[in-house]
Parts: sequence; C-alpha cells; structure tokens
Amino acid sequence: MRRTVYGPEHEAFRASVRTFLDKEVGAHRREWDEAGLPPREFFNRAGEIGILGLGIPEAYGGGEAEFLFNAVVTEEAAHAGYALGPLRIHADICVPYFVHHANDEQKARWLPGLASGELVAALALTEPGAGSDLAGIATTARRDGDHYVVNGSKTFITGGLNADLFVTAAKTDPTQRHAGLSLLVIEAGAAGLSRGAPLEKIGLHGQEAVEIFFDDVRVPAGDLLGDEGAGFTYLTSNLPQERMSIAINAQSAAASVVEQTVTYVNGRKAFGKSLGTFQNTKFVLAGCATEVEAGQALLDQALIAHRDGELTPADAAKVKLFCTEMQGRVVDECLQLFGGYGYMSEYPVARAWTDARVGRIYGGSSEIMKTIIAKELGL
Repeated sequence: MRRTVYGPEHEAFRASVRTFLDKEVGAHRREWDEAGLPPREFFNRAGEIGILGLGIPEAYGGGEAEFLFNAVVTEEAAHAGYALGPLRIHADICVPYFVHHANDEQKARWLPGLASGELVAALALTEPGAGSDLAGIATTARRDGDHYVVNGSKTFITGGLNADLFVTAAKTDPTQRHAGLSLLVIEAGAAGLSRGAPLEKIGLHGQEAVEIFFDDVRVPAGDLLGDEGAGFTYLTSNLPQERMSIAINAQSAAASVVEQTVTYVNGRKAFGKSLGTFQNTKFVLAGCATEVEAGQALLDQALIAHRDGELTPADAAKVKLFCTEMQGRVVDECLQLFGGYGYMSEYPVARAWTDARVGRIYGGSSEIMKTIIAKELGL
C-alpha cells in the first residue's frame, strides 16, 4: 500500500541517510560485530551530516526537525539490518530530555556537542532489580551542599561504553516512590563512576550493553535535569516516543526480512522446483506480507498522531506491542523457509531472528504494554 506519511523532503533525506549508512556502517558491520560496538568516530560522522541533532534547535547546531526525520533514520538502519541502538538512544530518547527539561545554561553547555557528536548521551535507567517498575529504582542521589552524591548501579545500558553523558534516574528522596525520582546528567569521566565489560547478548552484536556503577559519585547540583522529584513525570512523558522508535525499528526489520525471503525462495530449488512455487511457501509469505502491511498502517497512523501531538501512551503501547510481536512471528516464519541455512549466522535472517527477540522486552515488555492498554479500556 502507498504510504502517505512522508513528503518529498523526507524522501530526499532518506536517500542521503541510506548513502551514509552504506558507507559508514555497511562496509564495517563485521568489524563492529567482532568489536561489539561501533567506533566512537562514527558518532562524529553522524553528527556531521545532522543525524544526531535532528530534534535540537537550530540555535544550538541542530536541525530542529520533526520526529518523522528520526523515523527515516531508524527505518533505513533497520531495513539494512544495522544495529544502531546507541544512535537511537541518543537521538530519539536522550535528546528530548535535554531539549525539554534543561535550563538555558545547560542547553548552551550540552546541546551543541550532542548535535555535533562531540558528546554522546545514553540513558542510565534500568537496574538489576528494577526494569519496568521505574518507581522501584534503588540508585540514590543524596544532596550534599552544591553536589549530589550518587550511589547504585544500572544494567543493560545501550551505548554505555561510547557515552560521554548519562541521563541517570536516581532517588533524591528514597522515602518516596514516583515523587522521589529525579534525573541527573552524569559525565562518564566522573570520579567513582565505572563501567563493566560488555554483557554477552544473544543478538545485536554490533552494539554494546553494559553495567554502570556509581560509588559516591559527586555530581554538581547544576547538572540536575529539570526539577527535583519530577523525574518520573519526565520519563513517562517521553515513553511514547521511545516506544515509537522501537516499533519503527521492528516494523522496518520485518518488512526487510520478508523481501529477503521472497528473493531467496524464488532462487532456491527443492525437489526440482523453486521453493516459491510451493503452496505452503506462498501461503506463509502471503500471511507475513499481510501482517507487515497491517503493522505499517498502524505505525503510520501513530506517526501522524505523534507529529500532531495527539499520540497517547496507550496508542504508543498498542503500536509497540503489535509491531514487535509481529516482527517475532514474521521473522520466525521466514527463517523456517530458509531451512538449515536460516540457522547459519552468515545469513541475515539468522541475525534478524536473534536481534528481534529483545523488542518484546526493552522499552517496556509486551506484558507492560498490555497492562497500559487494559487500563485505557477501564480494566
């Protein structure tokens, strides 16, 4: 079906993004997979062409662009099978916290670097004992004069090794749940902050996830983002965009796998015939193509709502739930059509299969999405 969510300006941008990714990522993907993360210089080059600062005001060196441009970047990366989670965390998730909640002095200090790639941001949110339950965060930030003293740990931090700044959720009032949560921007070089070795994941091998440890880290009070105690409100207000980013990635990756599978079955022979001529193959791919189209229609409607400021948390949850669950089903069905080759890591469908699994977990699990949707239904 013809998509109408994008205009000529988005498609022109798409062409430049595709060229950039082919050159800067495609030629080096195996190296990234072996290293477990992209080189730090990649972010500088992404900043040079404006990918990192799309949502940053022009006055601070950004593009001051609507989220649809971010969506284009995610679509192109996912369609090519590139694991660019750290870039999405920076541009789609962290940048809005700085744009919407930093004061003028903080914006002048951080936004130009975040746009250029001189600074890379990561979100330090998830903890060993607190994933979906934000109010259960145990990391503390005790006020001591003109500093906060931060203690605790974070885990599964995407982009944690290349990051220069961590948007960190901590309890400034441990006696409170939601109302005690605040956001601090902590520099990676701060005394007492340490990073663990990359965690071994079953997929997304070209991007790192690490543990972060805070041992009496002294953070200037001037690095508090927004108001003390307002962290939970800030986090939940940005969750719809975060979930849209995940859904876009899942949707584009699923569509790409279907395209790859159609090409494969038309060229692969079994019992003297092309696999594409078998009724089962036709039925499976017809079903997959229909699921992908349904996801695209749902996602595009949500993109329009988000552009117009009308996307609700429940609607964002529906989109993330459907697109990530659909991705899992579609990629699994397609891998089956590859037979034994689908289980070989050299085939993109195998990587797509392992990469897809986490989409139903991070950014709020499928079960959390259903809880949010059920609440909207009055249940």
